[in-house]
Amino acid sequence: MVAAEVKIDPMHQFHIDPLVGPAEAGSPFMFTNSALWMLIVLGAIYLFMMGGMKRQLVPGRWQMAVEGVTSFITSMLDTNVGPEGRKYVPWVFTVFIFILFANLMGMMPFGIIPGVHPFTVTSQFTVTGVMAIISFSIVLVVGFARHGFHFFSLFVPHGTPALMVPFIFLVELLSFLVRPFSLALRLFVAMIAGHILIKVFAYFIIQGIDAGTPMSLGISALSFVFIAGVSALELLVCAIQAYVFALLTSLYINDAVNLH
Repeated sequence: MVAAEVKIDPMHQFHIDPLVGPAEAGSPFMFTNSALWMLIVLGAIYLFMMGGMKRQLVPGRWQMAVEGVTSFITSMLDTNVGPEGRKYVPWVFTVFIFILFANLMGMMPFGIIPGVHPFTVTSQFTVTGVMAIISFSIVLVVGFARHGFHFFSLFVPHGTPALMVPFIFLVELLSFLVRPFSLALRLFVAMIAGHILIKVFAYFIIQGIDAGTPMSLGISALSFVFIAGVSALELLVCAIQAYVFALLTSLYINDAVNLH
């Protein structure tokens, strides 16, 4: 008897599927799995924040966790921007906590529940792109509001020879304009690559078990070890990517505020 061939599409987990159709025929608006998991992430963040904002005299672990995250972001902006950086804490904290929760919840084994298909919203370039565009817009608004056209001096490093100014200006301007794209792409690629790798190893496990030979079973066991290792690495990447996005956002804001 030949084992039935099992096909696994590693990209299927990123498909955006409608859950509730549009109210009117021809309407472009519909409720999708991506929107559902965004709401789930926002709900989890709300519970996390509400549970840690009791302002008890002797803080519990939950309150300490929330205060620790806010202090971490505040310290990051104090270090990278200076005293004026505190006014940007709400946005940097928002992107950090949203990315962190979205990444981690996309790694949770909700798939063991029948009918539940976890979705990592940060694996969608539109989501990461919108956050990057908002961060970039803040930089532009702050830069021109504070410095006017002097903001363009950011693209001419101090001490640049006069003959090199046009070339350096174009290079620095291009580098500046690429920032939102690289900010969004870094997070998107990091999340999608890890999830695809886990799915591919899962395919090896299923194929090896179906084959039933000693070698294939050994490959399945080795693939399981790889999945465990990649999953542990992915959990670390989830936190690192949230930190990198928040850090780069604070550094870009510093450029707008201090023209460094």
